[in-house]
Amino acid sequence: MTRYALTLSYNGSAFFGFQKQAAGIPTIQTALEHALAQIAGEPVAITAAGRTDTGVHATAQVVHFDSHATRPLTAWVRGVNAHLPDGIAVLHAQAVAPDFHARFDACGRHYRYLLQSAPVRSPLLVGRAGWTHYPLDMAAMQKAAALLLGEHDFSSFRAAECQAKSPVKTVYAIAFSGCPSFIKIDFHANAFLHHMVRNIVGALVYVGCGRLAVGEFAEMFAAQSRLTAPPTFMADGLYFTGVDYPEKWGIRQPEMPEWL
Repeated sequence: MTRYALTLSYNGSAFFGFQKQAAGIPTIQTALEHALAQIAGEPVAITAAGRTDTGVHATAQVVHFDSHATRPLTAWVRGVNAHLPDGIAVLHAQAVAPDFHARFDACGRHYRYLLQSAPVRSPLLVGRAGWTHYPLDMAAMQKAAALLLGEHDFSSFRAAECQAKSPVKTVYAIAFSGCPSFIKIDFHANAFLHHMVRNIVGALVYVGCGRLAVGEFAEMFAAQSRLTAPPTFMADGLYFTGVDYPEKWGIRQPEMPEWL
């Protein structure tokens, strides 16, 4: 068998998350495994670098799979794409070492959150960007975000259904760009807890609109409890934008799309 790695992009709006669910429920995994099986001529099981939630998008998700089929790499891209529904596309395929693992060999993951601040939500951004009607203070949000850098217990931003063995993660960077009416927030960490980015964004929005002072944000973070934290923010603006792997695996990752 040969092990392959695929980089794919998808619009999560029409899917109930990445992970396969009960029959008839559309997910990214179900659609991709079906399309791969059409090309391979055999059942195919995939493993992803990260399992995104309902409504979350990706510009550079990485998966691996094994197959007995001998096909040119173009078949795993164009051929598979011909069998995928609208909203999912394979960007790149490559053969990899048989012991490469898309999830366990990842040493870093990247997300971007797009956030619109306006009195009225743009109908053109529904499903593509988060929204709040409150004016936002980006400087205050940046001060609060800086408190999250490094290795910490992120229980305050952990979903109740999270299955991670430990709430301790290392955040390498949180970067802000754009303007107060349309903010881009980039997150880079070794790994993320379930709903961690959306929970952080929800708290940062509270800081930005003045409902939570930076000092209160620090206290909430230190409490290591969801009981004192703001609610989870909407999935619309969240994009999984890349995975870090050691160089030995030779995994290609695309640049951030210019439109994002």
